[in-house]
Amino acid sequence: MAGMKEQQFTEEKPLLQEQRGQETEMENCETLMPIGDWKEHDIETPYGMLHVVIRGAPKGNKPAILTYHDVGLNHKLCFNSFFHNEDMQEITKHFVVCHVDAPGQQIGASQMPQGYQYPTMDQLAGMLPSVVQHFGFKSILGIGVGAGAYILAKFALIFPDLVEGLVLLNIDPNGKGWIDWATGKLSGFTSALPDTVLPHLFSQEELMNNTELVQSYRQQINNTVNQVNLQLFWNMYNSRRDLEMNRTGTIINAKTLKCPVMLVVGDNAPAEEGVVECNSKLDPTNTTFLKMADSGGLPQLTQPGKLSEAFKYFLQGMGYMPSASMTRLARSRTASLTSGSSIESSRIRGFTHSDSNEGQVSHTMEVSC
Repeated sequence: MAGMKEQQFTEEKPLLQEQRGQETEMENCETLMPIGDWKEHDIETPYGMLHVVIRGAPKGNKPAILTYHDVGLNHKLCFNSFFHNEDMQEITKHFVVCHVDAPGQQIGASQMPQGYQYPTMDQLAGMLPSVVQHFGFKSILGIGVGAGAYILAKFALIFPDLVEGLVLLNIDPNGKGWIDWATGKLSGFTSALPDTVLPHLFSQEELMNNTELVQSYRQQINNTVNQVNLQLFWNMYNSRRDLEMNRTGTIINAKTLKCPVMLVVGDNAPAEEGVVECNSKLDPTNTTFLKMADSGGLPQLTQPGKLSEAFKYFLQGMGYMPSASMTRLARSRTASLTSGSSIESSRIRGFTHSDSNEGQVSHTMEVSC
């Protein structure tokens, strides 16, 4: 592909040295993420309490994996499929993992009192240093989806020294215009809240086909997320401002993300245009743009194995991937490719977006399963 830069993967900071018995240990995925290992915390921040769940403890200078979910979801609805995927567990067993729930979005959350002022998107980002400090993290590797991706990007812009890398799914760096805002308001008056949120989460094809996944999430959003709290979060996300970042050299004193970034979006996802726009604002030398085939609006739900593999290569490029895990992951990918599936449909396809500056093209990643 013209302009494509070859990505060299090294192991400058391997997590673990290969040792006898490690391969055998990795065969038993049930030992990788026992339910009992997860601990819940309510952390006080300058903008209110924040609910998080965490597994493991900080490991030397390694970053913690910190996730932030999208509107309409919480950490369980957004990330369970992804983090329970066998390949992902083999990666995350080497990291402390911290899931953050936006205020009032966790399962069983109490309803916010009348007159409660929900934190702005800037304030939601400003709550995260309290999490980092509380657990003693040196830095984080952020995984965010939709609103969570926006919040993590904002966090990285304000506190660049605390963020070592970002995986941003379905990010939209732009604020809503007044026409979009008015349309959303009208839709909210005429539709139930879950049906207002679903077009933000899923592709039009998924909604039209009313897939089992869409039906399940409509029910879970309605039954497990407090609707008053969700409305507050939804309203705040829809009143967000543009992320103030631009590719270096495009404007004077341009500010952009300094850490490695992997942008992810599914085929024909509602966020596709926003992700492409975000790609144009990032440094092309440390940005990877993945457009995933057959993954719908939420790739971490529909293609957790493929996304795990992409995350593996992202970590490998940063020097955080032990070779034993790489071997196991490659084997599982090969075993999952049956004679009835095509190679083209069983890979993650990377695409680039270039702007008027010739030669400035983001990294692409082509990962065969």
